[in-house]
Amino acid sequence: MALEARPRPARCIQTRVGCAYCGMNVTYRSLRAVLVTALMGCTLGVAAHDTWFMPLPALRPGELRLALGTGDRFPTQEYAIDPKFLVRRGCNSHASGPVGALRAEQNTATALVLRAPASARSCWAQLTPFQLTLEADKVPVYLKEVNASAELRATWAAMQARGLAWNETYTKHARINLGDVSAQSAEPSGMVMDMLLEAAPGPLRVRDPVVVRVLREGRPLAGFKVELLGELSPLGLWKQTDDQGRITVQPPLPGRWVLRGIDLVLSASRPDEWESRFVTLAFDVAPAAPAAAAATAPPPPRLP
Repeated sequence: MALEARPRPARCIQTRVGCAYCGMNVTYRSLRAVLVTALMGCTLGVAAHDTWFMPLPALRPGELRLALGTGDRFPTQEYAIDPKFLVRRGCNSHASGPVGALRAEQNTATALVLRAPASARSCWAQLTPFQLTLEADKVPVYLKEVNASAELRATWAAMQARGLAWNETYTKHARINLGDVSAQSAEPSGMVMDMLLEAAPGPLRVRDPVVVRVLREGRPLAGFKVELLGELSPLGLWKQTDDQGRITVQPPLPGRWVLRGIDLVLSASRPDEWESRFVTLAFDVAPAAPAAAAATAPPPPRLP
């Protein structure tokens, strides 16, 4: 695992069209570059933008390439990420311990392309914290997107009554599981927020129970709301972690899936400001095994 210096948090300025420019002096000539590569996961518009990994086709034998990008809704990545904003990144293999850092190759219009070790079974990245000020009329939709509790909504209502604005510092964390699930691929990364897909025999298949543990600062996070999204599923499924920080889901379809959640709390160090930690876990689900598929298939229709 490689670490990079942590830049100072940049201020995101919410514009009247709902976009956030992060730590940038925007000029006419730089506007297009800002829109394509510098938004890098700010809470844009009226929705919470997640950041997640997706596997890319290999250009050479034995190569493992990943795309890290931000979007309004999985699986469409819309905004790339500048490598300088990655403060923590790395991978695990079946062997114990990290096997090397993710290496940034290039930024496309929608994602940062990284090269991972061929033996990697899980990779992760944490971005530097950023700040934003959200317009009051956007907050209710944001709270719906994060599935905020009644208590959190009441806290915001009381702040509004005092004439306070929504000021937030947020940090993005992303992990991807690659191939078979192993105990080593579920080792903590050192990120502030993490989701660990716990060991299971062989590759994940449709309807297999997927057990995931959520950690905050290395400790299990109980009562945390997580949404399951699939590339072939139009609807998300919300679950809440148990006392040990675990949830169990059973993806009903093959393909790419992501678990997403946002830990949104009042800041302990800055009065009347919010802190959020976005976290995602991407993984693939294979079709059901042939025997299982045959056993669950409906009987053929009877001919008259």
